[in-house]
Amino acid sequence: MVWALDRIPDLAGRVALVTGANSGIGFETARVLARHRAETVLACRDLDKAATAVARIRAEIPDAKLHSLSLDLADLDAVTIGAATYARTFTRLDILICNAGVMVPPYGQTKQGFELQFGTNHLGHFALIGRLIPTLIASGSARVVVVSSLAAHFGHIDFDDLQWQRRRYAKWPAYGQSKLANLVFALELARRLAAAESTVSAFAAHPGGARTDLQRNLGWLRGLSRNPLLAGSALQGAQPSLRAATDSSAHNGSYWGPSGCMELRGSPAELRIPARALNPATAERLWSVSEALSGVSIPLPTGLERGAANA
Repeated sequence: MVWALDRIPDLAGRVALVTGANSGIGFETARVLARHRAETVLACRDLDKAATAVARIRAEIPDAKLHSLSLDLADLDAVTIGAATYARTFTRLDILICNAGVMVPPYGQTKQGFELQFGTNHLGHFALIGRLIPTLIASGSARVVVVSSLAAHFGHIDFDDLQWQRRRYAKWPAYGQSKLANLVFALELARRLAAAESTVSAFAAHPGGARTDLQRNLGWLRGLSRNPLLAGSALQGAQPSLRAATDSSAHNGSYWGPSGCMELRGSPAELRIPARALNPATAERLWSVSEALSGVSIPLPTGLERGAANA
């Protein structure tokens, strides 16, 4: 049976946080979660845009439980503040969808001096999850969805020059590196959660060729990317994340995206994980490097350590 939005269960009593929820795929994700009665937090860099998004959803769903949260993933200090604000405001977090990102901009740096795409797309979300993991664990069967991209298929993580300081900057390879990092991290998070015998699950997803403002830096490729034969709507692009976040049959460590031709569009389904994302040494190194760069650790004891602690 083809999965559709009407298969999302009643989410009343659950709290969801979506990063980059003021527009595009993030907005549609938040809107659908709110429609299914999740208390939904729109985490955005620009609070004015977040307020506009909240108003749009509330106009359609008057009884929606909606909140906005200031969150700039390109500033690790702002991530710390945003996560602390969330933890003070909410006692649980059942669904965390790491959706926000930047795509092939000119060379730039985050506040802490990291290459903009790697720093925002990967390190910002790594730090956010690290800061929120206690709340996720305390909530029971919480789900974390990290949004990757088809670009992960050509991505390469250059540990010797993550920040593009030794090479001429190339925005597409830099984007591919950041999105492969998203995928590798999500899979390693799932593995560590399982080893810790946690009830929290982690998933990766990609939206296919969804037409959104994220593609504003594509130049002449933007017209091709907005061709309805090749790319779906923002709502269609949100569905892989929504299925991973809500489908009871989705298993920890699975990867979701469009099931159609070249994974560009179509109903959301579990996908084969690209071989380049399955190297254990890459996953271990990325985790260690991410902890060192972000200054955030994600402590997840193994099942053996949990047993010893409870003895």
